[in-house]
Amino acid sequence: MRTTHTLLLLSTALMLGACQKPEPATPATEATTATPEAAPAPAETAASTPTVAASATATLKPTQGNQTAGEVTFTVVDGGIEISGTISGLKLGSQHGFHVHEKGDCSAADASSAGGHFNPASSQHGQVGHGAHHAGDSNNIAADDQGVATVATRLEGATIGDGASTDVVGKGVIVHADPDDYVTQPTGNAGARLACGVIALSQ
Repeated sequence: MRTTHTLLLLSTALMLGACQKPEPATPATEATTATPEAAPAPAETAASTPTVAASATATLKPTQGNQTAGEVTFTVVDGGIEISGTISGLKLGSQHGFHVHEKGDCSAADASSAGGHFNPASSQHGQVGHGAHHAGDSNNIAADDQGVATVATRLEGATIGDGASTDVVGKGVIVHADPDDYVTQPTGNAGARLACGVIALSQ
């Protein structure tokens, strides 16, 4: 009887132990909270477009047998180029053709090395503001009673320092012996070359 009673107690204890549900495991909390990702560094701004030069200059020296000389400045204004400066050694009260030429080469005694008028668009020669004309065409300059011309003229269809086909930098500038008639092709019948200079970017 004692053995039976003992066995019953053991069985009951085992059954009770089996019926107890184990405590659910507590999920482990994350040790650290995720750090928000750092915002990406702003992309570098693209390199700015190089600034196109606004002005250039040319020092004119006389061709063989002449005394014409001076300095002129080329400045971008309202989509064109204004030319200003002073040229001396001209006949009193005279008018003279004044053009940008295709080559910045004044080495020939008569400046023929500067080539023809600067004409990247292959236009007819003419007068600025009056229909077709070369990019190197400008109006005549006039000497005063001292043989000095105060230059105040303009190019249209030309640029400065942008490397385009219309860029006058590195081209020649010529003072002619006679006035440009704005009609005769391709030179305006402006005659011999009194002075020549090479256009360079202003420093």
